[in-house]
Amino acid sequence: MVSDGRPLLVYDGDCAFCQRAVDLALRMKVACRAVAWQDADLGALGLTEAQVTEKVWWVEPGGSKVSGHRAVAAALRHGSPALRPVGRLLDADALAPLASAGYDLVARNRHRLPGATPACRVEPPG
Repeated sequence: MVSDGRPLLVYDGDCAFCQRAVDLALRMKVACRAVAWQDADLGALGLTEAQVTEKVWWVEPGGSKVSGHRAVAAALRHGSPALRPVGRLLDADALAPLASAGYDLVARNRHRLPGATPACRVEPPG
């Protein structure tokens, strides 16, 4: 599925907050293709529905992938020159616990954020 040489950003296409975040990333010239997981061949990407409903994913053309805050960091590193240092900072080991906690907080509450719809709610596993 990552056949044109660009990384792939896999997100929840049913979530208006996620869609707006992806639209913003593309306006900020992030060099990738974006696809809603609902339209992706998850098997070909080596991902499961459980994984993609929980977090955003960044899939490199060679098949390596990261999720959550590391996917956001990868997207920023592939953006305009002004965004690249932010991506490197978010991916730094020293900030990883904070960046991960921040991502998880947003992901758990995305249905409460501006522009969100009820489809943005993700039920906790259980």
